[in-house]
Amino acid sequence: MKDTKQKIIDTAIEIFNDDYSSALEKVAERAEVTRRTLHRYFTDRNDLLKACHLEMQNKCKINITNAINSTEDPLIQLERVLYASIDCGSKYAFFQKLHQYQGHQHQKEDEDCATYDQTFSPTTAVIKELQKREIISPNLTLAWINLFMSGIITATIQSSTSGAVAKNDIKGFAWFSFSNGIGINKL
Repeated sequence: MKDTKQKIIDTAIEIFNDDYSSALEKVAERAEVTRRTLHRYFTDRNDLLKACHLEMQNKCKINITNAINSTEDPLIQLERVLYASIDCGSKYAFFQKLHQYQGHQHQKEDEDCATYDQTFSPTTAVIKELQKREIISPNLTLAWINLFMSGIITATIQSSTSGAVAKNDIKGFAWFSFSNGIGINKL
């Protein structure tokens, strides 16, 4: 059985994914704890958001690492990382928003930003390897490829949420769009 703190974090993630502005009362109610109990673990909303951020970041990092460790082939690694990122993005929709909210200045020196970047650094290593092997177009920068991948993930999640595309087709469409968009040369 989950401990109370973890139950609150999991509930908050679920609620904030749907509505980032939801009140802490809603989190406490759905987690089946009192507001007082919630505050025993988290001093305020920002403290709870930080715990949610760390939880989501750790889960995404595990999923990405597992995708990379599942094969030695960097092209398959990249495809699996895309799928793992889509899964994380679907489950943790507001994770990326926490690093892109208005007024946030992403800085490598900031501990939270550096940790966020480390979550996705294995993907960058795979992309560099594929460019070195000339499987991905060397005309594209890493920054462009990462932003393009992020856009594909967002479009995939929105397509899934809206029901505009059959669930069985979504990941295949995502990989097709991404791989062609970055100029993957099939060997």
